[in-house]
Amino acid sequence: MSTLNLGLVLIILGFMLETKMGESMRFELDSGQTKCISEDIRTNAMSVGKYAIVNPHQGSLPHSHKLTVKVSSPYGHSYHIGEDVDSGNFAFTATENGAYTSCFWAINHQPPVKITIDFVWRTGVAAKDWSQVAKKGQVDTMEFELKKLYDTVTYIHEEMYYLREREEEMQHLNKETNSTMAALSFFSIALCLSVAGLQVWHLKTFFQRKKLL
Repeated sequence: MSTLNLGLVLIILGFMLETKMGESMRFELDSGQTKCISEDIRTNAMSVGKYAIVNPHQGSLPHSHKLTVKVSSPYGHSYHIGEDVDSGNFAFTATENGAYTSCFWAINHQPPVKITIDFVWRTGVAAKDWSQVAKKGQVDTMEFELKKLYDTVTYIHEEMYYLREREEEMQHLNKETNSTMAALSFFSIALCLSVAGLQVWHLKTFFQRKKLL
């Protein structure tokens, strides 16, 4: 593969990875309702998020527009809690592999209201503050883009290993499940045959006792 083609492939992978790692969305939440958003994050990956309620009118936000926000790890450890807030942000380095969740609760309000929320969640390379990197390093545009591309490729490499580990875990789980199901099936067949044998023996004994055989 030529250098040009390799560069194009890396740029395409970089754009794909940016799309995957930089989740920006806007959603609506009714009073008293909950919405959870999950993101699969590997160990040691950086993650940052920012959320804010969209003001439906000019001026200050109504009192009804408040949220409780909680960010949790796959094993239930809390990384961020915001209570009765209209905006906030969080940042952490993942210590566990798996699906991290950000849950939003809208306070119960009468009459009911619909809250619109802007939410940005980035992990990996996309979570880095590249403007600060460029400012502190005093590098030119080409060096800055090369560093960003290098970090992106490194993240892709680590992500591939992570996905491979997850695939191996799933294969191991499938093998264990299949072995368990095979053992249960064998036990069920043996139990059915034993019950059928006992029924035949009981009927034969009964007929012999009645002198029907």
